Amino acid sequence: MTQTVDIAAAARAMDRGLALFPIPAGSRVPAPGWQRRATLDQAELAQLLDDGGNVGVGCRASRVVALDLDDPAGGMEDWPETFTVSTPRTGLHLYFRVPADCTIGSFSGLQSPLGLGIDVRGPGRRSGGYLVGPGSVVGGLPYLVVHDVPVVPLPGWLAERLQA
Repeated sequence: MTQTVDIAAAARAMDRGLALFPIPAGSRVPAPGWQRRATLDQAELAQLLDDGGNVGVGCRASRVVALDLDDPAGGMEDWPETFTVSTPRTGLHLYFRVPADCTIGSFSGLQSPLGLGIDVRGPGRRSGGYLVGPGSVVGGLPYLVVHDVPVVPLPGWLAERLQA
C-alpha cells in the first residue's frame, strides 16, 4: 500500500505561514515551475494534493530561511524554538521568518556558512529554495511536525553568518 501525504500536517504548515506546492508522490523533486504554484491558500490545499503527492515549502513565497540539519545531535548551536519538522533520515528542518527583501540564498555541503551537515534553504534573489514539506512521505517514511510552534524571526547572529 502506498502511503500518502498527511493533509493535516500540511495544513498546519500552511497555518504557520508556509507556502506549499505539489511534489510527485514519493519524490523530493518538484516539477519545473513549482515556484509559481506555491500558495498560502488553504482552499487550494486539497487540489494541490489531489494525486496523493507530496508537498514542498517554497522559501521565497513563505518568507523563510530554513536550516536542514542532517545530524541534530552534532549541531553547532543551541537553536531557537521554532516550527520544526523531522526528516526520514533523522534530520530536522528548522524554519525562520525573514523580511520580504531578504536575499539569503541556498547552500549545502562544503559551501554552507554553517558547516558540513547544515544545509540552508533561503528566499534567494529570484526563485528561492525549497524543502520537502511536513506530511510528505519518501521511501515509506514521513516528514513529521515535531515542534508545532510559530515560525520565529531569523536570529541576528544567524543572519550575519548567512549574509557574510
